[in-house]
Amino acid sequence: MVGPVTLRGFAALLDVSAEEVALETGLPPLWHWGLFQDWVRPASLGGDGHPRRGAFLPAVAGLDSRMFAGGRLEFHRRLQLGEAVTRRSVIRTVKETAGGAGRLLIVTVEHTIGGEAGPAITEEQDLVFRAAVPLPAKPPEPAPEAPETGWRRTVTPDSVALFRMSALTGNGHRIHYDQPYATGVEGYPALVVHGPLQAIWMADLLRRHTPPGLRLGRFSFRGRRPAFADRPLTIEGWMEADIARLRTRDDSGAVCMTAEASLVPDRP
Repeated sequence: MVGPVTLRGFAALLDVSAEEVALETGLPPLWHWGLFQDWVRPASLGGDGHPRRGAFLPAVAGLDSRMFAGGRLEFHRRLQLGEAVTRRSVIRTVKETAGGAGRLLIVTVEHTIGGEAGPAITEEQDLVFRAAVPLPAKPPEPAPEAPETGWRRTVTPDSVALFRMSALTGNGHRIHYDQPYATGVEGYPALVVHGPLQAIWMADLLRRHTPPGLRLGRFSFRGRRPAFADRPLTIEGWMEADIARLRTRDDSGAVCMTAEASLVPDRP
């Protein structure tokens, strides 16, 4: 059910009012991530705080750390306040490979979300599983400056923002709230900013600069490197012809996540 708690929670997280995001016209893009939460008993949790794999997602010994690497979404219509919604999920691909992080398992899951009015969102999520060991730090990739005509805003994701995002989405991954686990087990220098939170910030930046009569039609995003708590994060966007380019950059200038989006006519 698309309920007021989800709407108020995401509006507070993004520091916007219900009027500003026009909630009466439907659920803003990506806020559906708060609708389907997988709460399980403690005995069914893995060491990282996620539900233990082996029921829906495959379980592979030694690959215990999970990362949300990116995804692709198509928005067919807006979900409405009070609408009863369902999600049908299927695993599209499972691929084992190796990289700088060692052995990796890449799982692509497709979700179809909708209600009585028909499908609203088709989404693919790329999940990466690796060994829960510290990773060598990679030097930041050089990135050209965004066009002067683009848009930008800077946020500082603190532990409160990360807690709110975890609570709104039912995400128990300990790298977002358990500092000793994030630094001592997975080897990060600090708490990790959720990839989906960065994607929501990028979609919200685009919303702020979308002309009347248009809405988000397609959105794809990919994580490039982790972003960490208590460090300023700049969200940038600009148009290239009819495609919106978006990205997040940390205080060193490194690109943490990129996205591209297209707009479509906003019809009922």
